[in-house]
Amino acid sequence: MKKDTVVELKKPEVIAEDPLMEVLRRGAREMLKCALEAEVEEFLARFDEIRDSSGKRLVIRNGYKRERTIQTGIGDIPVMAPRVADRRKDESRIRFSSSILPPYLRRTKSIEELLPWLYLKGVSTGDFSEALAALLGKDAPGLSASTISRLKDAWSEELKEWHQRSLRGKEYVYLWVDGIHFGARMEDASQCMLVVIGATKHGVKELLTIVDGYRESEQSWLEALNDLKRRGLTKAPRVAVGDGALGFWKALPQVYGDTRWQRCWMHKTGNVLDKLPKSIQARAKDNLHQIWMAETKEMAEKAFDHFIQSYEAKYPKAAECLAKDREVLLTFYDFPAEHWLHLRTTNPIESTFATVRLRTAKTRGMLTRDTMLTMVFKLSMSAQKRWRRLNRPERLGELIQGIKFVNGIKQEEAA
Repeated sequence: MKKDTVVELKKPEVIAEDPLMEVLRRGAREMLKCALEAEVEEFLARFDEIRDSSGKRLVIRNGYKRERTIQTGIGDIPVMAPRVADRRKDESRIRFSSSILPPYLRRTKSIEELLPWLYLKGVSTGDFSEALAALLGKDAPGLSASTISRLKDAWSEELKEWHQRSLRGKEYVYLWVDGIHFGARMEDASQCMLVVIGATKHGVKELLTIVDGYRESEQSWLEALNDLKRRGLTKAPRVAVGDGALGFWKALPQVYGDTRWQRCWMHKTGNVLDKLPKSIQARAKDNLHQIWMAETKEMAEKAFDHFIQSYEAKYPKAAECLAKDREVLLTFYDFPAEHWLHLRTTNPIESTFATVRLRTAKTRGMLTRDTMLTMVFKLSMSAQKRWRRLNRPERLGELIQGIKFVNGIKQEEAA
């Protein structure tokens, strides 16, 4: 784009010299120096007994490496890393590598994470220089549009490696699945992202796979599930939670035949209400709420019957939409009550991908398959760090042991 076709941003005022920031940088430099000195002294102490015939130490200090600058959130900090020499000539020689300041580090981890965050949250590559100058100072080097292009290539490679990672020995008790459609234009309008999140036996939620599919078809889901099994996920999850419109339900028995089904109440509620006049949707929603919030399965069955009897005469499509999934809407009653909150909806996916949709909606032009997958992957992995652990995770171990639950209570406790 020619320079005269864009409006140039003013230089952010925050790049002016700030005396307080200078004090902080000096303090950070001294702290880093002390940490490095302590690290090298601890390293030398471990090899103090290695000496020559005259008693002189063979693993010793050897001055400092050339000064280099580390980019941090409070500006550039110059640092000189200590060096260590091992005077032995044989193969037993050791090398010192700082865990605090790796040899090729040029930016702190927080800065490395800042770059994808800015891009994926909606800052275009053309605006990067101004945004980073405001955050890091006017002399922030190497943070240009070309940097982001290189990062995108690196993210693509990271995604390929992640898709090939081994799942051998892993066990996921619950799965949440969904097909995500985005506002951005794709190469093929029928494309969507197939997402699977799993809960480990320790109650930690993990992103298992994210691949592009065709209209959430049975074949697309079959390929995704078979890939998980191929990479080592051989133990069938106890239950899978998903929307009723997915080809997933046709594919699931072909790969994990013992996994039970739980339809998402959030999606089902929306589907039922869509078949009712707006004037009665609020009351109908309250009646649906009484089903999945019932204390026992028996009470839920009664509330279910009440809804069908109340609406089937005038609104048969709404009643039929609910009734056809009766059994798989109430599966969660056979699992720990502490987990009902997690099992009744696909919220772990919905809440995460609300952010992803927001970013892709800002994207101009048409997205390629690789670009969309990479973008969604990076945002999802970032969101995963904030996913909440399941309530009472020890209950998952009890499920693995084969303990039965009735109305959310262990049978032995109910007795």
